[in-house]
Amino acid sequence: MTDEQIAPSVIWEADSTHPELAGKMRDSLREVVDPEIGLNIVELGLVRQVAFQEDQVHLKLILTTPFCPYGPAMIEMTRAKAEQSAGMPATIELGMEMWDPSMMEGGAGAAWGF
Repeated sequence: MTDEQIAPSVIWEADSTHPELAGKMRDSLREVVDPEIGLNIVELGLVRQVAFQEDQVHLKLILTTPFCPYGPAMIEMTRAKAEQSAGMPATIELGMEMWDPSMMEGGAGAAWGF
């Protein structure tokens, strides 16, 4: 199954307001990989919201664990990829939602036994 065939597990505001930019953003954010798990932040369902505003893009991101040692680096990589994809500044809001395997894209957890 290719990435294009996988339905997103999270529907972002941008999916309805800017579908072409949301698709481009999703593809770009797939390049940000959690180094401990080896899956990207979109597959893991860590990007909970993307909203395009007049002069910036705003993302809500969660981490797999509250004290993820790679958290700061992943947040910065996410911001950089979002800015590159959108062509405008990006802000990242760190959500307090607890991650669990049910948030993963369909099929992504199978290899992990979820």
